[in-house]
Amino acid sequence: MSSAVGVLALFDSLEPVAPEELVGRWRGAELPTGSRLDGLLTLHGWWGKEVLDPETVHPLLFPGRDGVPRPVTPWPVPLAVLLHAPGLARTLPARLGVAAVLPLLRARRPGARVRTVAHRGVATAAIVYDALPIIDAFRRVDAATLLGLMDLRGLEEPFAFVLSRAPRSSGAAAAR
Repeated sequence: MSSAVGVLALFDSLEPVAPEELVGRWRGAELPTGSRLDGLLTLHGWWGKEVLDPETVHPLLFPGRDGVPRPVTPWPVPLAVLLHAPGLARTLPARLGVAAVLPLLRARRPGARVRTVAHRGVATAAIVYDALPIIDAFRRVDAATLLGLMDLRGLEEPFAFVLSRAPRSSGAAAAR
């Protein structure tokens, strides 16, 4: 397991990202930090993110029944449960429930925008969710890899993830 201190030190050592660098489809993977949210996205099948342009962002992609990544509306996420009882989201009934409702939550419009924000003292590109108190800030690992930190109101410990640029053939474009 990665340590929060180590992940934050790595994040702080990396170069900032320009907003236009986020355009594209990104495959996501959680980077454990000891956060109470570690493993939840993976457990429920999170695929990644897609940025069509700075105003058109699908912050959550999950595979459809056909395996093609599809945008999911982030607003139904029960943040209070995730913050105060994350173990509930790990139970079999919760996993079955999420699997059952995901097809119904397909996004019909974007759920976030890209903005430059000051995060940990550095101006960098971030995905700002429209309906949730979440900002995902990024630093560049290399031309095809980003390290992200989720800033969620009420979550003091860092939640980290890695985005790898997906090949253009990784499924049909979201919401098209």
